[in-house]
Amino acid sequence: MSWLVPVPVVLPLIGAALAVLVGRSRAAQRVISCVILTVTLVVSVVILVEVDSNGAMVAHSGGWPAPLGISLVADRLSAILLVLASTMLLAVLIYAIGEPGAERNHVGFQSAYLVLAAGVSASFLTGDLFNLFVAFEVMLTASYVLLTLGGRAEQIRSGMTYIVISLVASSLFITALALIYAATGTVNMAHIAERMADLPLGITSAFALLLIVVFGIKAALFPLFFWLPDSYPIAPSPITAVFAGLLTKVGIYAIIRTQTLFFPPESQHGTLLLVVAALTMAVGVLGAIAQDDVKRILSFHIVSQIGYMVMGLGLFTLAGITGAIFYIVHHIVVKTTLFLVGGLIEHAGGSSRLTRVGGMVRTAPALAVLFLIPALSLAGIPPFSGFLAKLALVDAGLGASEWAVVAVSLVVSLLTLFSMMKIWAGVFWNPVEDHSDDEYDAPPLPVGRLGGPPFMVLPTAALVVCSLAISVGAGPLYDLAERAASDLLHPAAYIDQVLRP
Repeated sequence: MSWLVPVPVVLPLIGAALAVLVGRSRAAQRVISCVILTVTLVVSVVILVEVDSNGAMVAHSGGWPAPLGISLVADRLSAILLVLASTMLLAVLIYAIGEPGAERNHVGFQSAYLVLAAGVSASFLTGDLFNLFVAFEVMLTASYVLLTLGGRAEQIRSGMTYIVISLVASSLFITALALIYAATGTVNMAHIAERMADLPLGITSAFALLLIVVFGIKAALFPLFFWLPDSYPIAPSPITAVFAGLLTKVGIYAIIRTQTLFFPPESQHGTLLLVVAALTMAVGVLGAIAQDDVKRILSFHIVSQIGYMVMGLGLFTLAGITGAIFYIVHHIVVKTTLFLVGGLIEHAGGSSRLTRVGGMVRTAPALAVLFLIPALSLAGIPPFSGFLAKLALVDAGLGASEWAVVAVSLVVSLLTLFSMMKIWAGVFWNPVEDHSDDEYDAPPLPVGRLGGPPFMVLPTAALVVCSLAISVGAGPLYDLAERAASDLLHPAAYIDQVLRP
């Protein structure tokens, strides 16, 4: 069934071309996009089931064997993230169709969105370091378009920051790629892993550090995160949601993949990653506490929560990497949901600033529930998925005797709860302040009993249910994450599957 592996990459690209061809019909564009992403989701689930049962699936482009040809590889980690990405992309697309905003006003939204989907899928599936660079550029090019839809001066200004930082990261990536090719003579990931073991320790350690910096920019690690809180909040709500849920996780995936596959234990920077993780957690949550806007608070929390994932990797143990994978699964769902709720708050209240909205627990009780469940999960309150994910990481940290980073993670959880309750109090509980003499960001819109348009509320509610399903199915999901972590720590099977099928 290896022919299925390219489908999540090729199908969205075909859909993007069709969306351009039928650009005069918005209804046709929507049907194409929804059908394409639904089929992609089904194919991704089939790939995950097959990979978990029978091992990694490899597709060689043009029939050329690795390392000569381009390889696409689906193992447990990439298949898990592929299913999550397809689910989030479909849910956010339906939300965007229901929102009176970017999707309705811009004919290029659907095609750019599908190109983004292809780039995300290619990033997870490629077995070639150069094509990981290509996948990043496809994804980022589409994100540039989506980030600046609307053409407002604030969007363009913040979008330029995002573009410049992304170009710097891409320049560093292609430089690192050239150096690795010069040292190993290959860009195939499995082949690099074999040849990296023959290089001097100093060179492999330098390559490991360089790749942490390259992907750390894309993942928004401390101190390379400064571009994110200014760029994400100004984008249309569905775009912010998909960026928050997926784009930084592609960077985390690249860090996990390269650090575990390329470098032997003596070349890995575990202590550095733990220090960076602690600083990322702390700085992100302190930045969130200082904000008075829902989207900016949630944007700083992207940074903070990335620290937990890096903490799991930095332990370089089975329990630590299992916890990191489980945390990624939880975070993608919960963070996407929270940004969709943030869009509903802005839709209902005309603003996302805490001082301009209030009393929604009475005017939009359904919206209050949709916020409270993922907010408590993000803060790590039992029995929600965030508690289980953090418990796995704390247990792994204690098992490795890394007391300092565990202490930081617990304090950050308390501060995360504080900042989530700050949103709850400002948006839902406190009465609306009188701003009759002020100019609102936008006039509030009718919300009805659901809390917003059905196509905005229903996918948001579906993702809330998904977050609860993670808690209910935590046992089997943790076991799957543990199998994926075991694959990462013992990459010989991956290498043999790619190079010696």
